[in-house]
This record gives sequence, structure tokens and C-alpha cells, in this order.
Amino acid sequence: MTKIYVAGHNGMVGSALIRRLGHEPTNEIITATRTELDLTNQQAVFEFFADQKIDQVYLAAAKVGGIHANNVYPAEFIHENLMIETNIIHSAHKNNVNKLLFLGSSCIYPKLAPQPICETALLSGYLEPTNEPYAISKIAGIKICESYNRQYGCDYRSVMPTNLYGPGDNFHPYNSHVIAGLIQKFHDAKISEKSNIEVWGSGKALREFLYVDDLADACVHVMNLSYEQYQNFTKPTLSHINVGSGEEITIKELAERISAVVGYKGDFCWDKTKPDGSPRKLLDSSKIHALGWQSKVGLEVGLQKTYEWYQEFADGLLRQ
Repeated sequence: MTKIYVAGHNGMVGSALIRRLGHEPTNEIITATRTELDLTNQQAVFEFFADQKIDQVYLAAAKVGGIHANNVYPAEFIHENLMIETNIIHSAHKNNVNKLLFLGSSCIYPKLAPQPICETALLSGYLEPTNEPYAISKIAGIKICESYNRQYGCDYRSVMPTNLYGPGDNFHPYNSHVIAGLIQKFHDAKISEKSNIEVWGSGKALREFLYVDDLADACVHVMNLSYEQYQNFTKPTLSHINVGSGEEITIKELAERISAVVGYKGDFCWDKTKPDGSPRKLLDSSKIHALGWQSKVGLEVGLQKTYEWYQEFADGLLRQ
């Protein structure tokens, strides 16, 4: 049996990893809730690793949120994410865990990076100001993995997914990412029979989206590559790999699609006083494609699956 610790197993990405890893009968999945293990507590994390004798780690635990949350809680975003990353990666090394996968975010790239964004764009320009603290914490996670690889001979890998959505997302009305936020907003408007609602921004920004179960499949694919395969497509100080769908859509068209999926019959207008974020963010995923992985769930199917999940769990989500 391979003992695999999924950090952040109750989150959207972590729960998708649990679903994917559970397909393999030789995997023994290790998890710990927040009440069982405080990932910002260095000693507690070290003792957990020493006790569990873990073979592999998927580091999906993170404090995440949309534009509003990143703007309002910048100190929490940079502090908590740095603490989680350093504690887990260092404890993994000290307890002889040789294989680890760190999950980053496409926000690590400069706001005006050439499109589609290649891995080499990292640290080549200014970050998007609205999520800079979170982005810096994710860049640090990549560099921590690289540093332990270079100094200690570890095999710690990093993947940078594009914007994610799917079952298990955060549907908070203010602190969510765009797809979850719009699903919640349109669903609420439908139930309340509102004739008109506001949507943040101008609607002109372009975004790429990836269904979370596709990401989980990509993570396992990257983790299972041989050491030689991974090294052939990366460098010691440029070791991360992009993971995207290749589909790009304006926020305006996205809102129209979500409105149709939800069945909202009213109108919506744009609050242009709210920020758009980066004007465009499309990843170059040619490396992972060359390594044999492709996304499977298109946006239309993914939105429908996500809304079906939301409807099933809406009562509980709205009480949180």
C-alpha cells in the first residue's frame, strides 16, 4: 500500500483528489480535519508526519478566495498560506517523504504576461495587485519545493492550474471565485424572483476555466510520471507545470451561460466600479499535453454538473 496524505481534503481540490486517488486499490489515503491538525502549527504538523509514516503528499490545503476576499484579507492570505506550505514541505522532508505535489495558481504570473502564459513568465513582471499577497505565497511554495529538491535531493513537484470550479467550491456571496459566485447569485435571484441583479466588473475580462476533477486527474498524472520524464520537461529552478483546459471565455458570456444553466429569467447589469482583475489569463498547457494529459470536461457540461451539486447541497452551504 502507498500511504498518501491529502492536505486540504475537505476543500474543492482536495475532495476531487480523494475521489481520483480512491480509484486505486493500492492507495491508503491519509486525511486530517482542521480540528485534528492545525496546519499553521509547525510542531503539530511535524508530529503528524512522524506518526503517520507517509509515502506521498498532495498539498492542496490553502486559504483561497476571489477578488473581494483577496482585497479585504491580504494579511491572512499571505500569512496562512506561507505557514501551511513551509510546515508541510519541511515536515515531509524531515520525515523522509520523497514525493510531494504542490498545487499553485495561475495568479503567480504577471498581470500583463504574454498570452498564452508559458511557465517561463514566472517572475518576469508585476503581479495583479488585487491578489498579490496570495500570488507571492504560491510563488514561495514553488521555490520551497525547488530548494528542497536542489539541496536535499527530494522529488517535490508543482502544478499551476488555471481558474477552477466544480463540486465542493466556495459559494459565499462575497468571498467566492467567479463561477461559484455567479451560480449563487443567479440561483438566489431565481428563487427570490428578482427582475434585475448586478454582476461585478465590466464583463470584458477573458478567463480560462478547468473542472476540478480534470485537475485531480492531472495531479495524479504528474505525480506518477517517472523522475526522468518530469526532469526532461522542467528545470531545477523552473519546475512547475501549467494545467489548463485551453478554453477561453469572457466573463460576460460566462454570466450568460450560468444564467441559462440556473434558469434565471431576469436581467443583469454590470457594476463597472468593481475590479476586473487581469484583462486576460490563458495558460500555455503544452508541456502537460506533451506528457500525455488532456482535460475531458468541457465548460457546458462542467457548469451543469456544478449547479446540480450546488442544488443538492444549497441548503447546507447557505447556512455556513
